[in-house]
Amino acid sequence: MHKAVFFDRDGVLNKERKDYVKTVKELEIFENIGEIIKKLKDKDFKIIVITNQSAINRNLTDKKNILEIHDSIQKFLEKSKTSIDAFYFCPHTPNENCVCRKPKSGLLIKAASDMNVDLKSSWMIGDNDSDIIAGENVGCKSLKIKNNQELENIINVILN
Repeated sequence: MHKAVFFDRDGVLNKERKDYVKTVKELEIFENIGEIIKKLKDKDFKIIVITNQSAINRNLTDKKNILEIHDSIQKFLEKSKTSIDAFYFCPHTPNENCVCRKPKSGLLIKAASDMNVDLKSSWMIGDNDSDIIAGENVGCKSLKIKNNQELENIINVILN
């Protein structure tokens, strides 16, 4: 089985927007993400993004735009000779009460199953309580960050 680091997307890999990141034009990837992901992959961690994307079911964007955003993140990571192993997203709004929207853990469970991940030896990193709850509910070590600068420190904690 593999160990993984699950990342929330908005606010962790890229700048969060109050009106949602709906298109590639609105995507602002944090500069240090490539080197952070490369460090983790060099230590045999799978890198998996788990993200709530209710803008889809709010009719503010669509699945095609979300997939283009994820492709753009992958292209950005090529500069650091790294990549994300998988992206999982929930399109539902909170009132749809699905099993995949964080703080529920459906996407983490699906990703772990798909990618043969040992959740107990894995980490969830996010910037919201819902990220941490989702990770803790499946036995991941979970860390909440306040900003991108904290992310590098957290990676050092994981690697040590």
